[in-house]
Amino acid sequence: MQESILVYRSHLYLKLATILTGASVVAYLWHRPLGVPNGGTWLGYTLGTIAALIMVWLAWFGVRKRRYGVGKLMLEDWLSAHVYFGLALGVIATLHAGFQIGWNIHAVVYVLVMLVIVSGSVGVYFYVRFPRILSENRRGMTLDIMLGQIAEIDREMRQLVLTLDDATNKAILLATEETAVGETLFGQISGHDPHCATTRAREFVERAETAGDDGRRRQILTRLVRKEELLVRLRRDVQLRALLKLWLFAHVPFSVASMVALFIHIVTVFYYW
Repeated sequence: MQESILVYRSHLYLKLATILTGASVVAYLWHRPLGVPNGGTWLGYTLGTIAALIMVWLAWFGVRKRRYGVGKLMLEDWLSAHVYFGLALGVIATLHAGFQIGWNIHAVVYVLVMLVIVSGSVGVYFYVRFPRILSENRRGMTLDIMLGQIAEIDREMRQLVLTLDDATNKAILLATEETAVGETLFGQISGHDPHCATTRAREFVERAETAGDDGRRRQILTRLVRKEELLVRLRRDVQLRALLKLWLFAHVPFSVASMVALFIHIVTVFYYW
């Protein structure tokens, strides 16, 4: 997106969400119920209805973003509104409960809503920051170009090492055959391989005692350093993508669970009303 979702349409959806939140706070401060404020007063039901409608609308975003060209609102409008009304939901849901959170199904809804909001906020940070970080990390290269360069470096090193000793040959052969990027979930999330064969080969060549062939060793070392640099970028790229997937695995289930809990909450309220 050329324009960040956080400032889309000159902060239009921030302003609308702020107005709704402000009106809810004013109504809560003005309201004088019998006893302590709670979700069972007329204001509690009003705020609860607003919160429920916002939840359903926010959940619909998951469907809307897969239906390009459908509806009058652009996808950027939906996403910007999704962010700000999601934050407003946290305030409205708290006011709906009157700050009275007990150990019951109603509290489960509240906790799940807060988890959705928190995970959503993390997602906003990811989607705003990661594209720029990915672009800077790649430095104008695609994944295919980086992989192609690594393959070319491996080919050149196998040629250069042919006339060197067996130990160096073994180290370089392992570096070319055991290149790994994000083989495990931990490796993807950490963005680091503590057993990187290329790093071990570079360290071996740096500390190896030489009795000639210094020129070839320097050429191999230069290529090992270059390959390490490319691997760092690749692992960083995989790490950022893995974090996005991990976020989705948290945010989407929390969202679904909150909708189920909301349905039970509404049925329970009207059953005992």
